[in-house]
Amino acid sequence: MNAKDFRRIALRMEGAEEGSHMSAVDFRVGGRIFATLAHEKQGYGNLMLTPEQQAAFVAELPEMFLPVHGGWGKDGATHVRLAIVTEDVLEGALRTAWKLRMEKNSKTGRKFSMKKRWVTKSKNSSKTDDGLPALRDS
Repeated sequence: MNAKDFRRIALRMEGAEEGSHMSAVDFRVGGRIFATLAHEKQGYGNLMLTPEQQAAFVAELPEMFLPVHGGWGKDGATHVRLAIVTEDVLEGALRTAWKLRMEKNSKTGRKFSMKKRWVTKSKNSSKTDDGLPALRDS
C-alpha cells in the first residue's frame, strides 16, 4: 500500500472528505479528522483511535501498527506502516477510525461539513452570516 491507496480507501468511507491541517493531508467526517497522511514521508498513515483500539491493533499486528510518538500517541493516534499493510487490514483500520469519529460526532450533534466559509456581506466583515469566522479570498 502507499499514500494513494490510503487516500482512496479513506475517501470510500461515507461522508469522508479530504482536507488539510498544518500542511498535512487529513480525512474528515462531519468536519472532524479520523485519519491523516501527516507522516507520509516516513512511510506512515495515521489513524485517530482510542487508546484501547490502538493497543489491540499494536498487540495483534505490531509490524504494521505503532503509536504516534508523544502525547498524540498516548491519546490513541496510531501509525500504520503503508509499505507492509494489506488492503483488507488498512480498510478495517480506517473503518475503525471513521466509525469512532462518527460515534463521537453523533454525541456532539456534529453532522455538517466544515468547508471553507467566505465573506459574503462586506469586505470589512470578520464573520459569515452564521457568525463563524470568515476566510478571506485575497
